[in-house]
Parts: sequence; C-alpha cells; structure tokens
Amino acid sequence: MKTALEFPEIHAGMLAEVGGKAANLGELTRAGLPVPPGWALTTEAYHRAAEQAGLPEVIERAGEDLASQARDRLLGTSIPPDVAERIRKAYAALGEDVPVAVRSSATAEDLPFASFAGQQDTFLNVVGPEEVLLAVRKCWASLWTDRAVAYRESNGIDHAAVRIAVVVQTMVDAEVAGVMFTANPITGRRREAVIDAGPGLGEAVVSGAVNPDRFVADLDSGAIRERAAGDKKIAIRSVPGGGTERVETAADGFCLTDGQVRDLARLGAQVEAHYGAPQDTEWALDAHGKIWLTQARPITTLYPLPQATGRGLRVYFSVNVAQGVMGPFTPMGAAGMRLVSTGAARMTGYPPADPLDGAGPLTEAGQRLWIDLTTAARSRVGRALVPRIFSVAEARSAGLFKALADDPRLSVIHPSPRPFLRAVRRAARQIGAPRRVWWALTRPDRALAYTRELGDRLTGAVDPAPSATPYERLEHAERLLSRSFPMILSIMPIVMTGYGLFALASRLSGIPISDMQDVLRSVPHNPTTEMDMELWRLATRIEPFGERTAAEVTDLYRAGELPKATQDAIAAFLATYGHRGVAEIDLGVKRWSDDPSHIIGVLANYLRMDDRMAPDALFERGAADARAAVERVVAAAARRGRLRGAVARRALERTRRFAGLRELPKYYAVLMLAGVRRSMLVVGGHLVAKGVLDDPQDVFFLDFREVRKALDTGEGGEVVAGRKAVHEQESRRRHVPRMMLSDGTEPEALSMPAADGAIAGTPASAGVVTGPARVVMDPTGAHLEPGEILVCPSTDPGWTPLFLTAGGLVMEMGGAMSHGAVVAREYGIPAVVGVAHATERVATGQTVTVDGAAGTVTVDDTAAADGATGAVAVDGAAGTAAAQETTSA
Repeated sequence: MKTALEFPEIHAGMLAEVGGKAANLGELTRAGLPVPPGWALTTEAYHRAAEQAGLPEVIERAGEDLASQARDRLLGTSIPPDVAERIRKAYAALGEDVPVAVRSSATAEDLPFASFAGQQDTFLNVVGPEEVLLAVRKCWASLWTDRAVAYRESNGIDHAAVRIAVVVQTMVDAEVAGVMFTANPITGRRREAVIDAGPGLGEAVVSGAVNPDRFVADLDSGAIRERAAGDKKIAIRSVPGGGTERVETAADGFCLTDGQVRDLARLGAQVEAHYGAPQDTEWALDAHGKIWLTQARPITTLYPLPQATGRGLRVYFSVNVAQGVMGPFTPMGAAGMRLVSTGAARMTGYPPADPLDGAGPLTEAGQRLWIDLTTAARSRVGRALVPRIFSVAEARSAGLFKALADDPRLSVIHPSPRPFLRAVRRAARQIGAPRRVWWALTRPDRALAYTRELGDRLTGAVDPAPSATPYERLEHAERLLSRSFPMILSIMPIVMTGYGLFALASRLSGIPISDMQDVLRSVPHNPTTEMDMELWRLATRIEPFGERTAAEVTDLYRAGELPKATQDAIAAFLATYGHRGVAEIDLGVKRWSDDPSHIIGVLANYLRMDDRMAPDALFERGAADARAAVERVVAAAARRGRLRGAVARRALERTRRFAGLRELPKYYAVLMLAGVRRSMLVVGGHLVAKGVLDDPQDVFFLDFREVRKALDTGEGGEVVAGRKAVHEQESRRRHVPRMMLSDGTEPEALSMPAADGAIAGTPASAGVVTGPARVVMDPTGAHLEPGEILVCPSTDPGWTPLFLTAGGLVMEMGGAMSHGAVVAREYGIPAVVGVAHATERVATGQTVTVDGAAGTVTVDDTAAADGATGAVAVDGAAGTAAAQETTSA
C-alpha cells in the first residue's frame, strides 16, 4: 500500500486506506467540486509507526491508562525514515513552504452511523516540512485522546481495528468561513440549509469560540427563510510564517451577502445530490469571493425518513412511542405487527391486497414502525378526534397534532365525517360492541365471564399441533396474527363503558375527572398488577439470595440447583407469566421464560424492601382510598339529588370492575405473540438443520416471506449478519421522535419547552415525592433502590416490576391513560408522563421532586449527586409520609 495519495487518486471506497475525512475530500475532488488541493498520508504509514512504537502490546493490555500510554508511545517514537521522506516530497509538491492544514482522518470517522467530528486534532497554517512532520505525529497521537477512546468504546468500535490517516491540504486564507448542514439538524427538515458563518478561519465557528451569523435557506429555491446576526467578537486568522491567532473584531451586520448565502445553498445541494444523503460541510470564502469546500460528512443525528405512504407532505406517528418500545423491531417483529395491522384494517373495511403488506398507513423508518396520520390531519373529524385520543394516551402528541393545523400544506381536504363513521360502524360490528356494552351496563358478571372465556379460547389456539410441519407452523402464525385482532379488541367496549360511566359520575357529582383519580387506584382484574403482586408474593416465599448476583442465581436456576422451594416457586411464576417480557410486542425479543435473569434481578430488589413499603399493603391502602373516593363522589352527587347519588354509585362500581381490563387486550395479544414465537423457533431450528441459519434465533431477522423462501429453496440466511449489525446500531439510537413529517421535520423540535424552572409534563398519578433519581434506559438488569424516582423513556408491562420499589415515576412518553400512568395510579406512585427529554435533563443521583397532580418535575441542582441522601417521600394520594435514607449507587 502507498503511504501517500493525492486527492484525485482517492475515492469513497478507500476508507480503510485513508480514513473518512480524506475519502470524502477525494470523492468531492473527483466530483469536480471546489476542494483546495492536497494529499493524504495513508493508514499504512500510521500502522508502521504504531508497530515501531509497540502500540499493539499497549492495546492488548488495555489498562485504565490506555489513552495516555498510546499517546506517549506515538509522540516518543520517530517516524520511519522512508515515510518521513515521502511526507517531505508530497508537501514540496504543493509549493515552496506553502501554508497547509494538517488534519486527522480516522477509519472510524465520518461514518453514516457515527460521526467522530472533533475527536481527533487539526493543525492550521502549518508552514515548512519539519513542522508538517511534527503535526503528523500529533495527529496520530490524537487518535488516543481520552475523549476519542471513550467515544469508540461507547459506539462498540474495537481500538485495535481503528487506524488513522492524515490529510495535508492547502490552506484557504479565508475572509469568511463556517459550516453548512444541508438538512436542519434541529428540526430534522430536509432540503433546508442551515449556515453558520464568521469572519476569518472556520475554526472559530466549528470550535464554538464565536457566536456566528446564522442563515436558513431552501436548498431547491435558494430562498432565505431566516437570518440571525451573531456578535462575531472573535476571529481566528493565519499568522505569517505559520500558526494562527485570535483577534477581536468589531463586525457589524452580516458577514455574508444574500447572494453568497444562495451560492452556498446551491453548493450544498450539489454535495447532497452527489452523496444522496444530507451532509454536514465546512466551507471557506477567500479574498476573491470564491467558495471552497474543506469537508463533507453525513449528518448522523437525523432520524431516517419513513418509507413513503402517499404523495405530498405526510404526517407520521411512532408506533414504538405509543407502545413504549423505544428500541428497533427485529424484521420478523415488524412483519408480525404488519399482519396484526391487517386485522385492524380488515375490521374497518380497508384490508390490504396482501395480508403480509399490513395496513396501508403503516410504514417503517429506523427499524421502527410508524402510522400515517395525514388523512386524519387533513380531515375535520380527525382534527377533532385525534387530539382527544392523544390527550389520554400520549399527551404531548396531542398538542403537536393540533399545531399541524397551522401548516398550509396540511389544509383540510376531507370535510365530511361519513367515511370515518362508516369505518367505525364496521369495526363496532366486527367486535360485537353493542352486545358488549349492553353486558357491561346490565350484566357485569357476564361481561367479566366473556373476558375469561376469550382468554381460554385464545390459549387453546396459540400453538399448532405438535406434529405440525414448518410450513404448517408458518401458515398458522400468519393466520393467527392477521385474524386474532378483532377477537382481542372485543374486550375494549366493556372497558370504554367503564370509563364512560366514570365520566358520567363526574357530571352527576360536579367533581372534575382530574379530582376523581383515586377511584381508579388498586382496581381488580388488571393482569399486569396481578402479575406484579404475584411476583412480590413470590419474593416473600423464597430464600434470600445472600451475596450472589442476579446472574449467578439465574445460572443456578437454569441448572436446577436452587433450593427446591425457590426453584419450584420461580418455575411456577414463569409457567404463568413467562410469555411476558420487555418490548414484548416484538416477536424477536426473548421472553422471561427464555431468559429469567430480569425477573430474578427484580426479586433481588424486592428482597431488600422493608415491610413499610410492602406492595400488598400499599395496594390494600390504595383500595381503601378508592372506597373513600367513591363515597366522596357519591355524596356530592346525592347532595344534588338522591337518584343522582344512586346512579353515581352504580356507575363507579362498574368503573372499578372494568377499568383494570384495559390491560387485558395487550396481555392476550402478548400471549398470542409468545405462541407464534415458539412456533417460529421450531421453524428456525429446521432451517439450522438445513444449513440456512446458524442459530434458531436468527429466524427473527427474516420476515415471513423470506422464511417461506428459505423453506422452499434452502437460501436466504446470508442477510442475517448484516441485519443484526444494523439492528445493533439502531439499538444505540437515543432519540426517537414522537411524530415527524415526510420532509424530516420533527414538530416537537419546533415547540421545545424552556429548560429553566420546573420541567413540565402531564399529570398522571397524584401525590408529591422527593427523592434521588434513577435514570433507566432498559429495565433488564436495572438496579432500583426502594424509594428512588424512576426516570425512563417509556414503559410497557415488562417495566412494571420496577414500579413496586419506585418512589415515583417520570416518563418521557405517554398520557394520563397510558400504560405507565394507569399502573402508577393503581400503586399510588406519584407520576408525571410526557416529559420531553427527561432522561437527558435529569441525571441519576440528582434529587428531584415529582408533583403528580401538577404535572411538574423539579430538579434540585444543589443536592449531592452521590452518597447518602435523606429525603421525605410524600404520597399525596395515600396521605402518607415516610422518611427515607437512600444510598445512590
């Protein structure tokens, strides 16, 4: 391999030889774009220098001081003589003592899934061959800064696999310079250039040393949508003979003309067109007014656009957010949800031509599922109804959806409610809604018996015959997923009758619904709370784990070596609830019966709780509070008339009997999914025997069409490894929008709340609690001390075992009737949901106050972030206060 290559010799496929920065500059040069001339010292040169410095041995030891040892070795070892000579010759070819920028170019830099911008060093206005040699060594050493090492580790990149090249590029003596994004990095809107500009070299803008001018321009038309002047008090300029200096400036007005902004936007459009994706570019404007490109890299923070579901601007809502699943779906998990959506579409009279395609409004982006709400956004009935639905299930999205009415591109084009009403009538008939409502009103025992009969019927149908062939299992799975939805949803008319009667009691009594939430505490017939209580009772029957870790106990359980009573009790729990798990709507995700380590970890938490916080006692107190709340509402209604009081009592009795059933459709759906998962694992085992797959679990990285093809042809397994890698990358994505438009805009980014003072959310469960926060992104293996405030992105039933030890709940997603809110109320845990970016604005160990009635979260920045913290937990709903002393781990 050559040790130096000129830009025209370099193309995008040479990442391993020249690193990300040089590969991009070579690609831009070859595309005819205005790039200052230069060359790259290849990774081979670094490899030889690193071998000479003994770096492989340092990496293999990988101690805590890995970064500093590696830097010292590289800086303390001379460059191999032939490499040094090649550097001198390449530099001389640019001109005699020409000023150059010497810039690092790592092989893990400027990648589509991880931007390493700023991780390694750049040296500007370097003059003379010896200074270039020194700058090269410093660039090599910058691959091993503490920051760069930590960044690679957090992104799962092997230190030994990373090499570094060095770019040497003629300096542009810039009058003005800066950065340009060809998509808006804040709002996500595509085809919108965001340009930051400042006088002098671009380093001042890139490093944040100056408040630059900012321009927002349309990439297609060049129209300037926004201008904002920065103070531009500092400029970085070249010093004759080498180096740079900071100088104070007195820049008035804008440092770019409108014409120059439009020229930059046109150049940005060319760069994006070449790469086929939005780019983050650096540019410089010289004394003659010429624009030069000094860098381009992918914008890695943008969320991928959903697959188009129609023409024009589209509105998409995240299925993952609605279901509390922030991670990506496996391919089979997404295919399973498409089949379920087919059942929903068939109910309303709009089935897809092929059931495997799923409902028309369902689409994918970032391995997550999205629903197209454009028709609702552009119809009068949708604008009235959708915000009301969101207000109880995903409150922040309600406001975002309402705001879409101000966008002229989303004007009403569906004024008539008739299509919607026809679809509702069809769906109501499909699920037998009139009969279920009548039962709920007049025969509550019959209504409850129906839900149990439904469970028995479904349990008997989820597994095919043991003798079923792989083809028969596949057909059974597809049929079950696409046709069970109406049956499972037939429970909801009973549930909605209960909540309707709750609203009736509010009107009869004159008490607002928001002041009646205690009525919904500790309701019966909720399979999720029943599961959590059974898990707590299990903790009271088993022997303490002692000093063993949850992982060690799990290994003993799998080997059947726990004490018999403990072994049998855990097995019995998993026999009933082992089909559940975290992110359980994804067929590809393991259930507790597959991996009991999460449940055993929760049991370890429960074993540390004292009797004052025993969930069964708290649940009983909640039931007593609910009875008192019912009497208060009935008394208020009776004061307005005896009949009112009697009707209110009957209404609230029905409400409490039916409210817990809200969780039952999800419970039955997961029971069905678990059966499909078991069947697909058998099919996966068959494909392993045929040599198509390496592991039965790999079947979940195929969809149903691909499984059928693999059964037919014995081919198709080669895609699994690539899909696993992409899935792993998507699993590290921290931000998933609630809602987005087809042009990439995130409506929430346009209405971000102020960060000062209390953080506002949606009231979910009354009460006030103060305690140390525990930010949890994934409940599997999470450690939550009793009384800590659980701060998390969202929850599904797999999270709820943590609720029993939590002092309070703060959730980024959800509304007053979302899963987490309902369970928090039942347990009497103060909760606030729909708190934007809560996991970023609250840190583990900070003392926070959660006001579940006001919907606010207050962070005490003065409190100690670690060590023992004393706090008083106040449960406003239960009327209890308990002094706590918690040590934050």
